[in-house]
Amino acid sequence: MPQSSIAENLPAAIRTTDDIGRLVQAQRRALGLRQLDLAGIGNTGNRLIVDIEKGKPTVQLQKVLDVLDLLGLELVVRQKHAGPP
Repeated sequence: MPQSSIAENLPAAIRTTDDIGRLVQAQRRALGLRQLDLAGIGNTGNRLIVDIEKGKPTVQLQKVLDVLDLLGLELVVRQKHAGPP
C-alpha cells in the first residue's frame, strides 16, 4: 500500500545531490512505485533512477527535472536565508 505523499515535508532545502536522491526515493515510494515502474513511465532507463536516488552528481540536470516532474515535484530557486540551515 502506498505511503502518504511527502508533501507535508515540503518545501525542502536541497543542498546536495544526495538530498535530491532521498527526496526522489521518498516520493517514489510514497506513490507506490518501484524504480523500474518510474523508469518505464519516464521512458528512460532504470540506471537513471538508481543514479538519481544514489545522489550521483553527474546526472544531467534536465533528466533530474523530468523525473521530479513525473513524481509531481518541481524545483524552486530562492534567495538563501542567512543563518544555520
